Amino acid sequence: MRIIAGEKRGTLIRAPKGADTRPTLERVRESLFGILQYEIPEATVFDLFAGSGALGLEAVSRGAKFAVINDSAREAYLAIAANVKKLHFEDRTALYCLDYALAVRRAAAAGMKFNLVFLDPPYGAGLIPKAMAALGEADALEKGCVIAAEHRAREAVDPPPGFRLAERRNYGEAALSFFREADG
Repeated sequence: MRIIAGEKRGTLIRAPKGADTRPTLERVRESLFGILQYEIPEATVFDLFAGSGALGLEAVSRGAKFAVINDSAREAYLAIAANVKKLHFEDRTALYCLDYALAVRRAAAAGMKFNLVFLDPPYGAGLIPKAMAALGEADALEKGCVIAAEHRAREAVDPPPGFRLAERRNYGEAALSFFREADG
């Protein structure tokens, strides 16, 4: 796995060992960042179910101001920490090894507000709407925030109150859904 573009383009990054993590395919990541290219510069990013941290790290490489990168699995956290060190992104990232709801509360308590959120939880766990609701309840989102979620293509993801599905793209077994605040 590698960083696709930006200042650290081509740098190999480590994925956590074990079958608990499913890294986003490179072609899906390329498409994701193509769609979000105008959202990334100077963004404050939250990569909530990070795995290797590839999404948050890619965003920083492409010009995001800061990224909070979280995964509740210790092996994933260790891989993320190694990747941050290798990329020299220590001053532009904060790492958490917490349950998603605790991570959201910690970030909000630290005064963080996010322009861009990546949600790539385990498929079929129903965590995307729950995580979005937690972010909204914690008042952790900037006005106009984009939430990008990866899930199974055959899975419908209904946004919680206050959000709307802005776009959805399928990539074989995977899908990307992009959510924004509901108008009004």
